[in-house]
Amino acid sequence: MSAVLELTQALINRASVTPDDGGCQALIAERLGALGFTHHALARGEVSNQLSLSPGDGPLLLFLGHTDVVPPGPEAVWQSPPFQATERGGYLYGRGAADMKSSLAAFVCACEQLDAIEHLGIRIGLLLTSDEEGPAEDGIRAVTQALSELAGPIDWCLVGEPSSHAQLGDVIRIGRRGSLSAAVRFYGQQGHVAYPAGADNPVPRLAAFLAALSATHWDEGNAAFPPTSLQITQLATDTHASNVVPGEASAQFNLRFAPTSSADSLRVRVEQLIEEHAGDRPSAVDWHLSAEPFMSEPGALRAAVDEVIEAHTGTRPIANTAGGTSDGRFIAPLGAEVIEFGPVNASIHQIDERIKLDELGALSACYKDIILALARIT
Repeated sequence: MSAVLELTQALINRASVTPDDGGCQALIAERLGALGFTHHALARGEVSNQLSLSPGDGPLLLFLGHTDVVPPGPEAVWQSPPFQATERGGYLYGRGAADMKSSLAAFVCACEQLDAIEHLGIRIGLLLTSDEEGPAEDGIRAVTQALSELAGPIDWCLVGEPSSHAQLGDVIRIGRRGSLSAAVRFYGQQGHVAYPAGADNPVPRLAAFLAALSATHWDEGNAAFPPTSLQITQLATDTHASNVVPGEASAQFNLRFAPTSSADSLRVRVEQLIEEHAGDRPSAVDWHLSAEPFMSEPGALRAAVDEVIEAHTGTRPIANTAGGTSDGRFIAPLGAEVIEFGPVNASIHQIDERIKLDELGALSACYKDIILALARIT
């Protein structure tokens, strides 16, 4: 059994649903400690955060990852237990197989394959959290100041999120869109449906607002980012009775936005639409900005990732900013070049999550060669 397969299995077998780490970070610390890495526990509340730093001097490559996973859902539906790593049909199955315990194992094993790690000419860091799949408040967001104090300037950040689409390395992420959510409420007056004159139904006003919201063209995007998009995610009233006119109607929606729009400009436009459709009746809106958009300009890390993936797969990766948010958004403002490169994401967050067995060794080999490519330029 290969070292990367064995370590991936060991990590999957540790149930680590957010914010529980399940002992994954201790296992990784043990492996890297044997290579001379020092470790810093940066726990926040129930969340485990851990920074590991290699011996040596030079610019810093930070590998960013998370040990937490999403809940497995109904375990009886899985073909094999979600927290029991199982090989079947050329795949390794288990929660976290693709997102992202395989990436963690691949990077640790890549480090174990390096000769004289203290003399590489670059430093290697590994920053882990158990709060990526959850609120992401006590994870990487909370430890960036401590990270800077302990590690110094971060030159490059390689995020092990499952970026690949159909085969390993066909897609990498060079940034991500921003995420702005809102909960809006339109108020009226409850009443009996048979006596509408004594009631004021807010649903038609909310419906008209949502129609206008859905028809809004927010921006054009740019060469690296698609246009800002909106999705309505929830509708509700304050009554479930068929013979009561509701006194409150509410909706939730999310805007994934390009840098061509700002969170403030989006808020202003939405609030103008609320005012237009609420009329003289009361309304309210609560906002939550979970991510600002970011993108890294091509630098040494991009050159290394492109070169290594092409050497291993024969194809140069497509670089884009698609997908959801990632913890890379907390590292980019520190001045690091950030790139996401990890396994195929076809099964992430699904029943029977899996990764191809031959993808594990290939990913670890890529990570090793990316480290060596960066070391060559120092």
